[in-house]
Amino acid sequence: MPISVDGQALLDVPPVALTANGKALSTMPDRLGYLSPTDPSVGVEAIRHLYGAQGYVWLKGLLPRGEVIDFRGWVLSHLAESGLLKPATDPSLGIASSAFDRQLADRRLMSVVRSTAYEGFCAQPRLSRLMDAFVGGLSYLHKRKIMRFTLPGTATATPAHYDLVYLRGGTSRVVTAWIPIGDTSTDMGGLIYLEGSHAIGAALETQFSKDNAGFTDEERISAYNRNMSEGGWVSKDLPQMAERFDTRWLMANFEAGDVVLHSPYMIHASTTNQSLDGLIRLSTDIRYQNVDDEIDARWGNHWSLDDML
Repeated sequence: MPISVDGQALLDVPPVALTANGKALSTMPDRLGYLSPTDPSVGVEAIRHLYGAQGYVWLKGLLPRGEVIDFRGWVLSHLAESGLLKPATDPSLGIASSAFDRQLADRRLMSVVRSTAYEGFCAQPRLSRLMDAFVGGLSYLHKRKIMRFTLPGTATATPAHYDLVYLRGGTSRVVTAWIPIGDTSTDMGGLIYLEGSHAIGAALETQFSKDNAGFTDEERISAYNRNMSEGGWVSKDLPQMAERFDTRWLMANFEAGDVVLHSPYMIHASTTNQSLDGLIRLSTDIRYQNVDDEIDARWGNHWSLDDML
């Protein structure tokens, strides 16, 4: 439904009001907008240019849609023992049940992210070739790779942050690839990006570097040092952030096969899963860099829920 002012449509708003950590995002067109999609066939030079200008590139249909949907079904079938899925439904649909065993689901998730199937999904040739070209040499895929599932009605969402906070032990030229595993409409709580915030993140990081100058190396790279906010977040108040920096949060209706590359300085967050169809949001975020650049050793281990990164 578009917002209108004096009868003029300004923005097609999502079917539900986007919320995050108990606060509703403004639907005014100067505070909420859409990501700009990019056809991967434009070539790596154009992709690099857009990445530098926008802080992100939303690559439409980079991966084979059917393979992503099949992988979604494979992942969720391995979590189904926990009661996560509505009985007698296709796992690839990801229809959530009314109750499940969270601890068992988390244990199964830790098994999935250590599997050869997940490694193969993340290291598939078309993605690896793109990242080799993008980083200008052989790309290195960090061993620590994160997969998240979010059920409808989950109260919390990932607060606003930029990734370099958690990767300070290596190069600042790291690139995040966020991959929605399945169609992820705006009501399902996918990632949103603060427009133009790669410059804001870089300025924040410069200030933190000055503030942290007297720390030991271990203290300096920690996202939990005394100069950082709780957990390294920039803010949990997404509407206030848009006002503070006079910019917009950018959303998207992602489809299976899409990949978003974003800068380590780009501020992003998730919103609450309010899926109108009761669907689980499943995604993975993985990180690449040129293999010749310094690598943060903390990311040389598999992701664990308690690894404090």
